[in-house]
Amino acid sequence: MLLEGKNAIVTGAGSGVGAASALRFAAEGARVVCADIRVEQAKETVARIEDAGGTGIAVACDVAREQEITDLIATAVDRLGRLDILFNNVGVPTPRLGAVLEDHSAEDFQRLVAVNVGSVFFGCKHAVRQFKRQTGGGVILNTGSVAGLVAWGGAVYAATKGAVHQLTRSVAIEGAPFGIRANALCPAGMPYTQFMATGGLGDDPESVQRAARSTAANHPLGQPITAEDCAEAAVFLVSDRAANITGVLLPVDGGYVAK
Repeated sequence: MLLEGKNAIVTGAGSGVGAASALRFAAEGARVVCADIRVEQAKETVARIEDAGGTGIAVACDVAREQEITDLIATAVDRLGRLDILFNNVGVPTPRLGAVLEDHSAEDFQRLVAVNVGSVFFGCKHAVRQFKRQTGGGVILNTGSVAGLVAWGGAVYAATKGAVHQLTRSVAIEGAPFGIRANALCPAGMPYTQFMATGGLGDDPESVQRAARSTAANHPLGQPITAEDCAEAAVFLVSDRAANITGVLLPVDGGYVAK
């Protein structure tokens, strides 16, 4: 029970890494606010948490809107008493599979920045304010990407994840005197997630399996990355076992960036 007595928010908790992490946080004793723009999917995650004996709350939230982030954190504090963990997990992919820099429209660019960077900025900003109002600090975890560590993936998407990484490091340093930790997960290819489906892969089983084989071949350990892989790393980083770890960009990539 690594997170017993902790209160957490997970954004994008309706699917993928968000759902897997919300379930793992709850299994380790946390009470979890499951936020998603698709609130029905968040409710499904909460139902799974409750079926396993945990506590979950579903909240509709568009993380690209600052007021909705402030309302989300206020709801968590009102319902649970305090906030201990914020997992800024939401992200959107390059709008068309294989799109290069010059293929992006102004609207593509603005959406990627608004969701991938804006949501993390708003989440960190208001979580830090809440943590400073409390005693005992708190923990922020952001979802970055190997695409923000090396030249892999669409250029604009990679740039937004690079911004997430720098925000994470800066929040870690600024928050350290107040007992606030901040780290980021940096997954490699995850063909079995809704994120990849919306990025152009689709949900055709044969396409997904081809992508899984291709992804696995790029990873030294020979396996694609799963949402559950990320959730296991997330549990550790937000727990007290990582009490002296902050400012870290942790690749969950089967050894990809070590090549």
